[in-house]
Amino acid sequence: MKTYNIFKNTTYAIEGLLVLIKEKAFLIELFFVIVFSIILLFLDVTLTQKSIMFMSLMVILITEALNTAIENVVDLVTSEWRELAKKAKDTASGAVFLSIFQAIVVWSINLF
Repeated sequence: MKTYNIFKNTTYAIEGLLVLIKEKAFLIELFFVIVFSIILLFLDVTLTQKSIMFMSLMVILITEALNTAIENVVDLVTSEWRELAKKAKDTASGAVFLSIFQAIVVWSINLF
């Protein structure tokens, strides 16, 4: 049975974050998350609202990480154009779009 090593697994997580930092889409989204997180510090809303608004930003980064993972696996499986590969990549990209949309909705509800 394989043993769980928290230090080794943390290393894997950090390596994954380093992969993400090299992705242009992730860097753009990270920039906006940082900017909006700073803005969030100065907004006159409750701590609960700030938490919800911050979590909506984090969902964008999490979804982009999953999108990147899906794209990498698809590229590993086939280098040829395949309809199913396109659907997988487009669906993952659609999830990122939906996460951005939900963040816009959450921020709009809490600000207006």
